[in-house]
Amino acid sequence: MPSKTKGKGMKAGSQKKKKNVGADVEAKSAHRLAVLEKELLQDHLALRRDEARRAKASEDQLRWRLRVLEAELQEARSEGKAVYAEMSRQCQVLRKEMETHSRQLEEEVRGLREQLETCQREAEAAREGAEQALRERDQTLAQLRAHVADMEAKYEEILHGSLDQLLAKLRAVKPQWDGAVLRLHTKYKERLRQFGLNPLDL
Repeated sequence: MPSKTKGKGMKAGSQKKKKNVGADVEAKSAHRLAVLEKELLQDHLALRRDEARRAKASEDQLRWRLRVLEAELQEARSEGKAVYAEMSRQCQVLRKEMETHSRQLEEEVRGLREQLETCQREAEAAREGAEQALRERDQTLAQLRAHVADMEAKYEEILHGSLDQLLAKLRAVKPQWDGAVLRLHTKYKERLRQFGLNPLDL
């Protein structure tokens, strides 16, 4: 009959090994998710910084051009109304260009913010999906452990029942075997005596 203590030890070892594997999978999933989130945020931060630098450089350049034109306009006032009007027109055109460019930059910044928010929502959804997958995996492992424990208990019950039945049958047959052996032993002793032999001398 198998030892119950040995069976429980093997069961505990198997459960501990499965638990360690589950913990390793969960830790690797959480680490990978954190790395992806960090890389995503770094990429978007770098993109926004680059756009901001370019916007600042463009704005500085436009402001410099505006100052130059204003200086030229101031200098040309002495040359007549025609020159002054032309310079005014160019200044207005430049201002409009600057306003248009500023609006474009604002739209680009707004678009980048929307992209960042979308990526953050997708990252949150991915994290929730990973957590849900881990919960489902833990639930499945718990169900499998319960099923294995139930199967082991049923197998142990069947084994004990079979052994008990076998022992009962052996106990029932043993008197018959003992009687048959005794009769056979008496028969051969009698024959040995018929031949003049003492069974105790053999």
